[in-house]
Formats: sequence, C-alpha cells, structure tokens
Amino acid sequence: MGVEIYVGQLSGTVTENEVSKLFSVVGTVESIHMVKDAETGTFRGCGYVRMSTEDEAREAVNLMNGAMLGGRLITVKMSVKQNERKAGQSGSGPKGKGSR
Repeated sequence: MGVEIYVGQLSGTVTENEVSKLFSVVGTVESIHMVKDAETGTFRGCGYVRMSTEDEAREAVNLMNGAMLGGRLITVKMSVKQNERKAGQSGSGPKGKGSR
C-alpha cells in the first residue's frame, strides 16, 4: 500500500519524472501526485510521493528535506492522513489571544 510523504516548495517547472528520479534514490516510488488547482489546473507547487515502505518514506524525509530541485530548496515531511487532520481540528478557527 505504501506511505505518502508531502513535498512542498516545488518549482513550477519541475516534472513528475524529476521528482520520481530524486526520490528513487531512497527507495521504490509507487506514485506521485502533483497538486493542481481544481478550477484553473495550475500547479500549486506541492505534491505527494508514495514510497513503498514506511522506512523508505522516513529516510526520504530525512535525506530530501532541504534538498535542491528545480532551483529551489524543497520541503519534505510525512503526510498527515485526512482523517487525522480532521480529528486534530477543534473547529474554533484560527483565533489568537485577544481576538473576539
């Protein structure tokens, strides 16, 4: 089934093939999803890489976070599953101290 990792700060010129080539150094890349705006189809500068094992995913995060790709330093971290993201939200919104 594989483990997804988030890849951010991608240049608009980076291709799926380039992302795959970079991450295949760590292990088996099962799939890549480059995030695009639903209305315009414009690349949003981030994506998800599915590695074949959790060990490979963790190694990719450790080795690739801060790596250079397409002229930019990329951000790589473990992906948070959607149901975990929703469980962590309190529903109170982004209120800070002193806001009413």
